[in-house]
Amino acid sequence: VQLQASGGGLVQAGGSLRLSCTASGFTFSRSSLSWFRQAPGKERRFVAAVSWGGATTDYADSVKGRSTISRDNAQITVYLQMNSLTPEDTAVYYCGADPRARTYSGHGLQNRAIYLHWGQGTLVTVSS
Repeated sequence: VQLQASGGGLVQAGGSLRLSCTASGFTFSRSSLSWFRQAPGKERRFVAAVSWGGATTDYADSVKGRSTISRDNAQITVYLQMNSLTPEDTAVYYCGADPRARTYSGHGLQNRAIYLHWGQGTLVTVSS
């Protein structure tokens, strides 16, 4: 099982980035997928998620309206497009996968515990 995140880097405030996470070793099409981030000295926090069927997305309030999560099952990749970046977005971004084809009510996709597989993270640094 592998999740390979990429696309991080240094960007100026107000800029944009698209993160990618490519999977292998499990059934991607039956997996709910997520992005979490961890800033220095802080716990890992939810950013965005998409359900295994693709019909449901969820976002943290801090990125809602300026971020879009999407998935391409043919490319076994999940993306996170982030716009209007601020220094508060600086963190290591991790992708996670729940391969069990489960449906969650409410904001269940925000629960870090449901994701069984994790990537190694990609660093996003936003300069002011």
